[in-house]
Amino acid sequence: MARGRRRHGASPRGHRRRWWYVAAAAVATAATVLIAYSVWTPSGTGGTRTTAHQDTAARPAVSRSATPSPSVSNSASASPSPSASPSPKAGASKKSTPKPTAKANQPAPDQPSAAPAGKRLITVVNRTPKTVWAVVTNTSVYPSGRQLAPGQSLSVTVANNWGGRIWGRTGCTSTAAGHCATGDCTSVCTGANPPTTLGEFTFDAYAGMDFYDVSMVDGSNLPMWINISHTTTTDPVSSTGCYKGVCTSDVDCPTAMQATSGGQVVGCKPPCAAFGGDTYCCRGAWAGRENCVPSKWPVDYTQVFKRAAPYAYSYAFDDGATMPCKGACYYRITFGTTGS
Repeated sequence: MARGRRRHGASPRGHRRRWWYVAAAAVATAATVLIAYSVWTPSGTGGTRTTAHQDTAARPAVSRSATPSPSVSNSASASPSPSASPSPKAGASKKSTPKPTAKANQPAPDQPSAAPAGKRLITVVNRTPKTVWAVVTNTSVYPSGRQLAPGQSLSVTVANNWGGRIWGRTGCTSTAAGHCATGDCTSVCTGANPPTTLGEFTFDAYAGMDFYDVSMVDGSNLPMWINISHTTTTDPVSSTGCYKGVCTSDVDCPTAMQATSGGQVVGCKPPCAAFGGDTYCCRGAWAGRENCVPSKWPVDYTQVFKRAAPYAYSYAFDDGATMPCKGACYYRITFGTTGS
């Protein structure tokens, strides 16, 4: 019975060993599962670093397709939420819908903002609502001109002894060297066909003085004023185009003096071109400074231009319109009216 009890007692110990093996196997299996599971789950303990490394390696590919970079985030469909990517959207908005600012009247980045020693700076600004082809004689902007859309400008440097004319052409078919509705001339010219508003300049003309003027002797196709800087000379014209309390405006042109192209009024002719005759052309008995007196004409048509630009030459002997500037002056020529 004792042996029988020992054999009977040995059986529970055998069962206990078998259960231990089963338990050990179960633990090993569970450990294997946990290890395998931790490879794919970031919350695993032993496999956290491995999982993080694999996840980091995998993210760039997903990020490129799911989260657009700033260079392509200007698409509204790619970035529907303003809070998700504010910077790219703000950048896209500025590029796609620019708003006119004062900077539009400044020279482009590739244009000079100052002149080297012995040179002068000339800036031409278009503040009209139409495209203007700006011409600056004796420079690279001649004779073909430079196209200026509304708000655009150009800057050129010229020699200290430069002299020339500046004007704007309008209604050009190609470049200003081709046919234009106003400001036209041959491919090489010193002026333009009437009616054309001119800026006239002679640098270092006498005792270090420049002389300049706006001339409507040949009529007017564009409003224009000139400002000076880089000098001790006081600018007689304000930056907005006002002179002695009167500001620049469009010419109110009488019908008989209107120049037309394609059925549209494009400028205002000078009295000589509109009416002819010795009186308005200051010929014959009306020739010369003493005889060419607009106040003695049947109608003083010079006032048509003086009312629009009080600082401008309105006839050949209107010498009070000549303005001086001392030193290496810079010039800014504006096409436009006050408030434009």
